[in-house]
Amino acid sequence: MSQLIEQLNSEPALAWKLAVNVPGKGDDSPEASRARAEVRDAPLIRSLIATCDRQSSAYKKWDGAHWVLSILGDLGYPAGDETLRPLMEHTFNTWLSKAHEKHIRMINGRIRRCASQEGNAVWSSLRLGLADGRTDELVSRLLQWQWPDGGWNCDKRPEADTSSFMETLIPLRALGLYAQVSGDSKVKTAAERAAEVFLSRRLFKRQHDGSVMDKHFVRLSYPPYWHYDILFGLKVMAEAGFISDPRCKEALDLLESKRLPDGGFPAEESYTQASRPSLSGYSPIRWGGTSRKTANLFVTVDALYVLRIAGRV
Repeated sequence: MSQLIEQLNSEPALAWKLAVNVPGKGDDSPEASRARAEVRDAPLIRSLIATCDRQSSAYKKWDGAHWVLSILGDLGYPAGDETLRPLMEHTFNTWLSKAHEKHIRMINGRIRRCASQEGNAVWSSLRLGLADGRTDELVSRLLQWQWPDGGWNCDKRPEADTSSFMETLIPLRALGLYAQVSGDSKVKTAAERAAEVFLSRRLFKRQHDGSVMDKHFVRLSYPPYWHYDILFGLKVMAEAGFISDPRCKEALDLLESKRLPDGGFPAEESYTQASRPSLSGYSPIRWGGTSRKTANLFVTVDALYVLRIAGRV
């Protein structure tokens, strides 16, 4: 384990997670302040910002502004950095544009939206200290679009009547944070409803027979982007205050079962390609690679955070 800790400490981009998420230091502690400064100046972070494609769509996978901001927020980049304002403006302008509104459709009584898009914009703006009235507007839209079962879905088939894990997790993350910051009880209730989409399925199992919903749901990755897996699901449950629900137990057990002899956790899947910037799915960062036998530092630090909040570390 000592060797693993040494490896984790060797990545400056993980300084905030190692100072705050894993040991449980307060986000307003001196350790957190020092760690945020270290994250801001980390080579990985500087590369992520420098190679962000500012000319293409904010949603360009994965070097568009939308995705870069979401990663910066996740890694604890310092809030209030105005140099990120153009990226936030590009993202807000994308999801609040008239052109985008044309894609918002009501079918059979339900709004069909990839709500992870609005959700990530809300969450990133709050985490990075760049929120304004447009954040509130996007939250209002998420509340209006929420399906009867508590989530969201972009499936345009009229018969589709069940929320999507992929389109519900990030809005849950956003609404959970917004409720914590604002104290808005209506948003808090909406987050609780969204959490039920996952909790009622034990985070990865079908309701009718208990089988695994999707093989990708039980494969760990970082960054997951919009994809769902149990680690991302548990991380959001921990952030939003639902990790103590007993229905998280099976997912926590499964996560623990993936722990390697050195104490780390592997990345079992990757959603990036690093060779051709013109292609969808490009990232200039390798994110530690995938392996069944070697710990991935980014996956490991998130897994340790989840297990700590759940009282298992």
